[in-house]
Amino acid sequence: VQLQASGGGLVQAGGSLRLSCAAAGRSVNNYDMAWYRQAPGKQRELVASISRGKDLTYADSVKGRFTISRDIRKKTVLLEMNDLKPEDTAVYYCTIVYPFRAWGQGTLVTVSS
Repeated sequence: VQLQASGGGLVQAGGSLRLSCAAAGRSVNNYDMAWYRQAPGKQRELVASISRGKDLTYADSVKGRFTISRDIRKKTVLLEMNDLKPEDTAVYYCTIVYPFRAWGQGTLVTVSS
């Protein structure tokens, strides 16, 4: 499965971005999905996840600022990121968590101070 993440870019601290994730040739509506990120020199970490049952989880560092959701019509998973901070700078990856594991290529988010 080829996942494509998009929506990254350069933004000033306090700004917002919306990331989108889609799978080539199929819908992700029935998969458990997640967003991870990896900052330079750091391990990849879970940012947010959404189950088929719409259960949501967030890393403590992004709670209240990031929102994960689905666009059922467009068959995508979104990550709305508000009040961005320089420490949010990372490559963001979308992933299928269940019923199998698959990773996208990532999209770079850079937050300037």
